[in-house]
Amino acid sequence: QVQLVESGGGLVQAGGSLRLSCAASGSIFSIKLMGWYRQAQRELVAAITSGGSTNYADSVKGRFTISRDNAKNTVYLQMNSLKPEDTAVYYCNAVVLRSPVNVNEYDYWGRGTQVTVSS
Repeated sequence: QVQLVESGGGLVQAGGSLRLSCAASGSIFSIKLMGWYRQAQRELVAAITSGGSTNYADSVKGRFTISRDNAKNTVYLQMNSLKPEDTAVYYCNAVVLRSPVNVNEYDYWGRGTQVTVSS
């Protein structure tokens, strides 16, 4: 099994910043893709491949930056210039390969972390 543990959410005023972290642990050979979703908007916020390619929702481009530390199986989301419409529960997602001989990809989710932006 694989566990994803998020941290870094909280309450911030509009224009402020927060940094989310998500650490993966367990039966991991490699992590193909890591990303952040938010529930209120039902959208992918940002994703990053093991090679460092990134993808962002149009609503966060230029404000949010996703990064990852492959050695630590951890993904980060730096959120700047936050707006009230960014308020949501943010979920971490990872697409995992469990072993070098098992080509199946497994999809895991964290429990979510609340981000609230006050106006």
